[in-house]
Amino acid sequence: MSSFSESALEKKLSELSSSQQSVQTLSLWIIHHRKHSGLIVKVWHRELKKAKTTRKLTFLYLANDVIQNSKKKGPEFTKDFESVLVDACSHVASDGDENCKKHMERLLNIWRERSLYRADFIQQLKLAIEDSNSPRPSEEKKAVKRSYQKIQEEEDDEDDDYRSHLSPHNNDTAANLLTEELVKALQDLENAASGDAAVRQKIASLPQEVQDVSLLEKITDKEAADKLSKTVDEACLLLAEYNGRLAAELEDRRQLARMLTEYISSQKEALTEREKKLEARHKRNSQQLIDSTLEICQQFH
Repeated sequence: MSSFSESALEKKLSELSSSQQSVQTLSLWIIHHRKHSGLIVKVWHRELKKAKTTRKLTFLYLANDVIQNSKKKGPEFTKDFESVLVDACSHVASDGDENCKKHMERLLNIWRERSLYRADFIQQLKLAIEDSNSPRPSEEKKAVKRSYQKIQEEEDDEDDDYRSHLSPHNNDTAANLLTEELVKALQDLENAASGDAAVRQKIASLPQEVQDVSLLEKITDKEAADKLSKTVDEACLLLAEYNGRLAAELEDRRQLARMLTEYISSQKEALTEREKKLEARHKRNSQQLIDSTLEICQQFH
């Protein structure tokens, strides 16, 4: 694995893409050089602010991967990132749109669920996102329009308000966001490590000398030893990266299972709520019919 330098980190951050493999590969390299955690976080923060708006969220995904996967090896990154995350979240949110903020909030929820940071610090990060900026004029206009339409629908037909109960928190946006995240999570798993035939073939094609220590006896000169040493280093890097991806995929699948459970629960609650409303509507209509019938009968008497 290449040695650490500030310029090397800057180059790797400039080449960082939003793909899962790109994030995990750089995360693995950063964790390997965790003794430089303070400088790494400083450079990460600086380069985040220089990055294009479309790449800023990826920097947070990288920080998330480093924080989660370095926790077992030591608290360095968790502590060092804590010193810049409030400013970083405020900066990313101020440049991003509403969709970006939703992804950031989802990230904070994961940190809270896994106790990566204290609850009060997570709240600081959420406030940094919420207070980053006010909606743009066009967004304000659209929001008012949607709100007005909703009011009109409720005035026209109050029985249609079951649409506001699609999630456990009576929030259409939350339900739609959960659905979008489920679709994205399933799509991401299509390119997961366990399905990477190319890497598996590379691992299967590693020389026997890398796998069988008894063959080391056949090495007779320094040139052969140096060649094997280089091959072993490359194999170790390949396996370390692949193992990192497999560990991340396992966590992704666990997270997906939790999301599916949450989604099913929300849909069951929405269905129960709608059934209650339909039952109430049926009782109300039945009572109105009975009252009308009695009124007609009384008129004849």
